[in-house]
Amino acid sequence: MIMLGIDVSKTKIDCRIFPQGLTGKRKNKIFTNTESGFGSLLKWLITLKIEPDQVTAIMEATSVYHENLGYYLYDAGVKVCVANPSRVRAFAKAMSMLNKTDKADSEALSRYGYTAKLIIWQPEPENVRLLKALLGRRDVYLGSLLQEKNRLEKAQSTHTSVVVIKLLEENIEYLNQQLENIDKLINNHIDQDPTLKQDLKLLQTIPSIGERSGLLLLGLFHSHKFEKASRAAAYVGLVPVHQLSGSSVNKQSHLSKAGDSKIRSVLYMSALTAIKYNPHIEALYQGLLSQGKNKMCALGAAMRKLIHLCYGVLKHQTAYQRDYLVVE
Repeated sequence: MIMLGIDVSKTKIDCRIFPQGLTGKRKNKIFTNTESGFGSLLKWLITLKIEPDQVTAIMEATSVYHENLGYYLYDAGVKVCVANPSRVRAFAKAMSMLNKTDKADSEALSRYGYTAKLIIWQPEPENVRLLKALLGRRDVYLGSLLQEKNRLEKAQSTHTSVVVIKLLEENIEYLNQQLENIDKLINNHIDQDPTLKQDLKLLQTIPSIGERSGLLLLGLFHSHKFEKASRAAAYVGLVPVHQLSGSSVNKQSHLSKAGDSKIRSVLYMSALTAIKYNPHIEALYQGLLSQGKNKMCALGAAMRKLIHLCYGVLKHQTAYQRDYLVVE
């Protein structure tokens, strides 16, 4: 397999490839980050006598700018790997590749592909992509609504023109209507998909997992095929990082906080409820406190346990059981 390193930015993609492997000459070329640019990339590979199915393209997750390229290459028969940026940086540093340019980054990605154990990227199912897009749009409306409410409160507490206050009130009414509309779209989408509907129902059998947290976790578990619960916990940054080297030996462990902060935020709020109303998590939380752990450490463990419970009910397609004995 030939590794193609691609450094993706908003407007262009820098490509680096070793057609004869790392011992041969390297080739590089820049294309626009557009569909026509993607087509030119495939034509370039053909001129190098490389077929799409001979290639694994390695790129980093760069906000959303890599997504269209990933789907295009996948549809063309190219294997795609979306690499963890921190691992690529660590690899480049270990290889003394210290230059930070687009060309250097694409070479680091290509070389990384020959040495790392790659996880081949799979596109999200269309029903999951739509769900996540709707939830993302809802967050935008909700954020705007909270901002406008704060502005209205400030305007009503100061000598602000009634014209401005009316505009704020009208915009708040509009945003409330948009939230109502998008909630209907989300509910209809779930109702029309038996698998999503069943899995959301299972997630909500876990005390402290409500509709909104359930929808977000539904998107997580349906867009990633985790082999085990610990992988899901690691993905959202809920694994403890231990500092046991040198002068750091006495420092407390902390969560890695890698991955989606939005999911961690939802799990944090759910965990605050779970330590009161979920028997398994309450027992875990109180047990850690009795061992002398601080509250944030115990709460982190509660968040991690929630992910494990969510993984379990979905994997086994069984509702949460309060009387099920969990041995920690």
